[in-house]
Amino acid sequence: MNAITSPAKKRGGVLFLFAILFGTAQSFAQKPADPKLDKMPAALETDYALSALPPQLRPGATVYLLDPAKGYYVARKGTNGFITFVMRTAWEWAEFRNDVITAISYDAEGARTIFPIYQDEAAMRASGKFTALQARNIIIDKIKKGVYKAPARPGISYMLAPVMRTYPAKPDQHNVMTMVMPHYMFYAPYLTNADIGNIPDGQADFPVLVNPEAMFLGQKKAPYGYIIVPKGEKERAKIVAENKDLLKRLADYKSFMKI
Repeated sequence: MNAITSPAKKRGGVLFLFAILFGTAQSFAQKPADPKLDKMPAALETDYALSALPPQLRPGATVYLLDPAKGYYVARKGTNGFITFVMRTAWEWAEFRNDVITAISYDAEGARTIFPIYQDEAAMRASGKFTALQARNIIIDKIKKGVYKAPARPGISYMLAPVMRTYPAKPDQHNVMTMVMPHYMFYAPYLTNADIGNIPDGQADFPVLVNPEAMFLGQKKAPYGYIIVPKGEKERAKIVAENKDLLKRLADYKSFMKI
């Protein structure tokens, strides 16, 4: 793992490690920002969102779909406390673009404390009344004022989908990548990589602490940190194989989702 420490640090820190370790379906690409999103086909969006969860949790999960003109809405009410959705805007990066597509799920605590930020970001984007920077500033201000709260207990976000398209670096870098990186995220409010013994700054090995909003709020002041634990190589290969049809549908929908 030491061999990848230096290039990872040069290319943006903690999250770039993901791209090196888990491969990319497409090289770094940057496309013009666009406040308007297209509507994913509902069946595709549902299946992709559910792929973030382990199979046993999918039947009872609440599924949120995105109406680009309004925001997220409940497409299927669940029973087990878990929610799942497709993230189209990573608020920390303060840009509205149409080539970010990532399936995320949360347990009941994450649904209560973290998902509302995605809901509000999507609603602000849909309204056309806010720039991406204004939306980020509003969210940061609400975090500082305690409107958005940190998770009150340990919990988990499953991100087990076979592909994701998002930022592999910190919010001061704006390239996105298509990655095969099924993983688990455990809530770690206000922690740093030093707290979990992964130094320097998460480059040594997994698990790793990721907390993009710390860039704006400061270390030990950012409530939405996650300890990332990736799936193993064989498990990743199995997830890709089991989702062959879904991957084709995603690639047919957007060519940048092809792996």
